[in-house]
Amino acid sequence: AAPAGPAPLTVDTQPHAWENPCSQRYLVNRPPGQVGPPPLQQDAPAWVGAMGAVPSGRQYLKVTVQGTGKETVVVDGLTVRMAGKRAPLAWNDYAMGYPGVGCGGNVPTRYFTVALDAARPALVPEAGHDDFPFSVSESDPEVYYIRADASAYDVSWYLELSWSSGGRSGTLTVDDRGRPFRTSGNNGRPAYEFPLGGDKWVEAGTTD
Repeated sequence: AAPAGPAPLTVDTQPHAWENPCSQRYLVNRPPGQVGPPPLQQDAPAWVGAMGAVPSGRQYLKVTVQGTGKETVVVDGLTVRMAGKRAPLAWNDYAMGYPGVGCGGNVPTRYFTVALDAARPALVPEAGHDDFPFSVSESDPEVYYIRADASAYDVSWYLELSWSSGGRSGTLTVDDRGRPFRTSGNNGRPAYEFPLGGDKWVEAGTTD
């Protein structure tokens, strides 16, 4: 039998990493006058919690995997698991960032996409990027960036990370602090933006 004990690796997940501020949107079940201005990226989790917001059209995850000892651990894969699929939320759509302000994004080392509308969603490496397996240790972590897209559904989902090391193997659940990730389509929803230097949300496309 494989030796018992804790998994020889840790997983840190940032469910609101933002590919760049201009690309991130959230659905909120509140009128514009009751929604706070766009947060900085590092403040996004608190803003999302306070507003009851749901990533709109796209969610961008940062998953950091690190071994807990000197031995090498092989990350065999990340599997997408569905926890629910419903009609897209009929909420208002709010853009992060500010119109007219330049937005930049980093080119991550490991970059994957997942189409949540698919019958069997799966991670697909971006063109030019490697696929699993990867190896990690305490001194050699890995960072995976995952862009999850949804348009036709409101999707609850999570990931399962499979690993192996020596004679041991197992799976770890990757989610939003014990809850599934949630990403909803935004087609046809009223869209708003927050002008730089402004004091309220306005209809998207009306900023000078």
